[in-house]
Amino acid sequence: MASWNALSPSIVEYFEGEDFYRCGYCKNESGSRSHGMWAHSMTVQDYQDLIDRGWRRSGKYVYKPVMNQTCCPQYTIRCRPLQFQPSKSHKKVLKKMLKFLAKGEISKGNCGDEPMDSTMEDAVAGDFALINKLDIKCDLKTLSDDLKESLESEEKKKEKSSKKEESKELSHSQAIEEKLGSGEPSYSIKVPTVPKPGKGADLSKPPCRKAKEIRKERKRLKLMQQSPAGAFEGFQAQGQPPSLFPPKAKSNQPKSLEDLIFESLPENASHKLEVRVVRSSPPSPQFKATFQESYQVYKRYQMVVHKDPPDKPTVSQFTRFLCSSPLEAENPPNGPECGFGSFHQQYWLDGKIVAVGVIDILPSCVSSVYLYYDPDYSFLSLGIYSALREIAFTRQLHEKTSQLSYYYMGFYIHSCPKMKYKGQYRPSDLLCPETYVWVPIEQCLPSLEKSKYCRFNQDLEAVDEGRSKDPDRMQVFYKKAIMPYGVYKKHQKDPSEEATVLQYASLVGQTCSERMLLFRN
Repeated sequence: MASWNALSPSIVEYFEGEDFYRCGYCKNESGSRSHGMWAHSMTVQDYQDLIDRGWRRSGKYVYKPVMNQTCCPQYTIRCRPLQFQPSKSHKKVLKKMLKFLAKGEISKGNCGDEPMDSTMEDAVAGDFALINKLDIKCDLKTLSDDLKESLESEEKKKEKSSKKEESKELSHSQAIEEKLGSGEPSYSIKVPTVPKPGKGADLSKPPCRKAKEIRKERKRLKLMQQSPAGAFEGFQAQGQPPSLFPPKAKSNQPKSLEDLIFESLPENASHKLEVRVVRSSPPSPQFKATFQESYQVYKRYQMVVHKDPPDKPTVSQFTRFLCSSPLEAENPPNGPECGFGSFHQQYWLDGKIVAVGVIDILPSCVSSVYLYYDPDYSFLSLGIYSALREIAFTRQLHEKTSQLSYYYMGFYIHSCPKMKYKGQYRPSDLLCPETYVWVPIEQCLPSLEKSKYCRFNQDLEAVDEGRSKDPDRMQVFYKKAIMPYGVYKKHQKDPSEEATVLQYASLVGQTCSERMLLFRN
C-alpha cells in the first residue's frame, strides 16, 4: 500500500481568497468565512494531516474556516475513546434503546441535557451553503490531455531508463489521470461503478478468524446474535468480533460502554437492531443495493428535521454531499479489516434502515461527517446513540490498528448553544487555531467564555511547527508537467499568483504541500 500511495498523490485545486457565505448558526447572511479547495483525489494520510490543521471536507470540497474573522469560530474537536466513560445522560440513551429493543417500550420525554439532533449537525447549514454555491467547471479533458502529453515528454527524457522505471512512470501518470477524470461533483443520479477487485474490503464476508477462536467462542457468538447486534454480517459495528469484547464488568465496577451497548436481549425481543458498515466510495455492492432506501431516509430527515421543501433534498445533492468522497480506498496489512476511506454506517431496525452515520476511517481516527435518521424514530435519541456507537467502533478498530485511537466529532462552536454539547463527550481536546496542538477542552472553556476566537496554546512563544518553511519544495502541476514551486514561480509574472500559492502552502503546511499536487491553470 505504501507503493500505491507513492504512485497516487493527492490532487487539489485551491481557490484563492476567502469564501463568504450564510452562517448556519447565527444566520448572518455573509458572516461565515473560509478557505477552500476541490480535492480531485486525496490519500487518507493527507486528509488526516489536513484535519489536524483545521480542515474538513463536504463531499469533495475541503474547507478551512478563517478562524479570526468568521462570525462563529469552528474548532476541530476530538474525543479520546480509550479513556471515554459514558455520562449519566449517555447511559439513559443506551438503556432507552435496550428497553425499546427488548420490550418495545417507548420512553416519554427526552434527555433534557443534550439535543436530539445529530452530533454532525454543524455540517448542515454551512456545508450546504458552500457546496450549493460551488460551481466548479474544471476542464477535465484538458487536464487528462495535459497529463498524457506530460507523460510522453517525461518518457522521451527517460528513454535510457530501464523498463521497470518506465512502468512505474506509466502507472504514476495513469493514476493521476484517473483521479482528475473523476474529480468533478456528481450531478448524476447513477451511483458510481463497483470498485475493482482488491481495491476495497469485501464487506459481505466476516473478518478472518482462527477456527480455534470460533469454536471457543461459539456460545458467546450465539448470545451476541440474540442481542441488539442481530446477526454478525460482514464487518459490522453493532456486533463486534467476539474476541474484541472486553471482560464483563464486575458488580462493583461501572459498566463499560460495550457492556451497555451489547447487553444481551431476551430470545423473544420485540425488535432487532443491526449496524452495518458499507464502503461508500468507491461504492460497495451493499452500498449500491441500499442506495435508494438510504436516500429516502435522508430526504425525510431533511424535510422533517430541517424543514427543507420536497424538491431540495435531491439525489444529486445527497450524492455530492454524503456519498462522493475524494478519499482513496486503502487496505494496508496493519490497517482495520474494512480498510481506510469513506463509509456509511447503516442502522437497520427490523430489516429497514432507520439511520445512517457517514464516517471516514483514517490512520489515526474515525471522523464523523454527518448523521441522518428516520424522524419516526427520533424518540430513540439517535444522534446521541450513534455518537456512542461510533466511539465504541473506534475502540474496536484500535484493537487491530493501535494508532487509530481518536474520534473526531467535526467542529465545536462555543458561541452556538446548540453545538456546545459536543464538549460533553469527555475526555476531549480542541485544536489550537494558531499552533495546531491539541489542548484539553477543560483548559479552553474559560478563554472561550471571554472571547469567540482564542489561541489555546498558552506558550506565547510556540509557533506552528508544521508551517510552510520551504515553499520552493511544494509540488505544482502546471502546463502539462509536475514541478516544484521553485521552478513554477519562474514562469509567473503576476504577483497575485505568488500570494495565492503561498497562502495555500501556509494553510496546508509543509508536509502536505510536498506530497499533494496543486493544480494551477
